[in-house]
Amino acid sequence: MKKILGVAAMSFALILGACSSDNADGKDADFPKKNIEFVAPATPGGGWDATARAIQKIMKEEKIVDQSMTVVNKPGGSGEVGWQYLSKKDAHSLAIDSSLLLTNNLLGQSDLTYEDFTPIATLTTEWISVAVPNDSPYEDATALMEQLKKDPGSVKIGIAPGLGNNDHLSFVKAAKTFGVDVTKLNFLVYESGGDVMTSLLGGHVDAATMAVSESQEQHIAKKFKIVAITSDERLDEIPDVPTWKEQGVDLVFPHWRGILGPPDMTEDQIKYWNDAIGKMVESDAWKELLENNGWEDFYKDSNETKKFLEEQKGMYTELIEESGLKK
Repeated sequence: MKKILGVAAMSFALILGACSSDNADGKDADFPKKNIEFVAPATPGGGWDATARAIQKIMKEEKIVDQSMTVVNKPGGSGEVGWQYLSKKDAHSLAIDSSLLLTNNLLGQSDLTYEDFTPIATLTTEWISVAVPNDSPYEDATALMEQLKKDPGSVKIGIAPGLGNNDHLSFVKAAKTFGVDVTKLNFLVYESGGDVMTSLLGGHVDAATMAVSESQEQHIAKKFKIVAITSDERLDEIPDVPTWKEQGVDLVFPHWRGILGPPDMTEDQIKYWNDAIGKMVESDAWKELLENNGWEDFYKDSNETKKFLEEQKGMYTELIEESGLKK
């Protein structure tokens, strides 16, 4: 009887030892074990949602991930609700992130920053647009800026999902370069890019700043008019739209998006996503998606993304202070 108990105890110890060894070394060789949840920290219709759903589609169609992937929308707080949700999940949940993860913290609106998560990847960069209604008195960005210079609060400017993101800060930088008192600009904040477009189409705002991928379809359909973009040269998709530089404002401003994981991911879990996303960005489907949306490849793996986020924090700290947002 003692011999049997001894063998059982030894077997149990070996199992525990193997488990503890895996945990100690940060290993999780059989990951993933269940379905994957992809968090879009905004309502459907905007850039974060579009990015999450594009990744879900390509991962499935290219058979890169065996488990099913579900996109979950968690809007609110300029991404804060979604990222708080992610912070309590395990490695089977990921979320789209952007500069708001940094600026929310710098603005004192969140205790979370990139160091509270596992940086997984930086995926794309794109350009930012400023659009006005078709019947707007502002024929171009110069006319808009001239009005803002005269009376900064007279123009209602739609933005989502919060102040301090790239859409907002690129507009602030353009206005400041033009000589506008940017502390008096009148921004109306919406939950998503889709809400901003609805407001612009309904005449509830006089101008809006959003990613080109969100605005170009409506511009091409002549539902509203894009008057400026933050790229260094005109885009093939909307060749009639001038850059800020063409209109006398020395500004080039990219807009990046990436993927964030929950805290305390193991080495194997990070490697799994590095491998999976690395395959995705090399696929023809991903390259076609970039072209169709006017996005540019900006891929960085987990280690590169961590370094990139450190650099971005320094840049945004300086820009927020200049914008007058620092509390």
